[in-house]
Amino acid sequence: MKILLIDDHALVLHGLAELLESRDVEVLASANNGKDGLQLAKELDADLILLDIMMPEMDGIETLKAIRKSGIDIPVLMLTMSHDESHLQAALKEGAQGYLLKDMDPDELVPALEDAISGKNVVAKELVGALTRIVQGKPKKQDIPSTPISNLTPRELEILKHLAEGKSNKVIAKELGITYGTVKLHVKAILRKLNATSRVQAAVMAVHQGLSRSQKHNP
Repeated sequence: MKILLIDDHALVLHGLAELLESRDVEVLASANNGKDGLQLAKELDADLILLDIMMPEMDGIETLKAIRKSGIDIPVLMLTMSHDESHLQAALKEGAQGYLLKDMDPDELVPALEDAISGKNVVAKELVGALTRIVQGKPKKQDIPSTPISNLTPRELEILKHLAEGKSNKVIAKELGITYGTVKLHVKAILRKLNATSRVQAAVMAVHQGLSRSQKHNP
C-alpha cells in the first residue's frame, strides 16, 4: 500500500508517516500544502491520498477538487479535526472516498485505508449520523451556541481535564495509555482551538468551564 500525505502541520505529517511505516505501509511522499500535494499526486503512483481540510491558501476541499479535475481517480480520504457537517458534505460531493478524524484510534487507521482502496466508503463513526442526514437530504442538525471548548474533540476534552489538574504530558500519556508524542499533538491542537498562549491559560479556561475532574492537583 503506497500513500501520499497532504497536511500543513509538520508534526502531524511526521507522526502519520511513523505510524503508517510501523504498520508496513509505504509513505511515498508528504506535502505541507495543497499546491505541492496536487503536483505530487500527478507525479507519484500512490494507492491512496490522505488529505487534511484546514490548510491555508488552498484548503483540502479545493485540493480535492483540483485532484479530481486533473483526472486522478485514486481514493482520497480526508483526515481532519473538523466535525463540521458542511465539510463532510463538500468532501463527499467532490469525490472523497471517506472522511476520518485525527483523534481516531491509530489501530483503526490502516484497516480504514484498506477499506477505501478496496472501494468502500469510510466515514468516522462520530459522523455517521451526519452522513445519514446528508444522504436523506435532511437539514443540518441545529447548531447550539458554541464556546471555544465546544470545538474540542472528546479526546481533547479528556486531555484538557487532565491539564486542569496540573498533570504533565508524560503523566497524561501514562494514564490514558497513549504516547507522549500523541499528547503533545493534542495539547497543541487544544491551545490553538482555545486561542490560549500556554497550557496554564488553557487549564484556567477549563476550570472556569467546570471541566476539572477534581479541585486538587496531583503531585
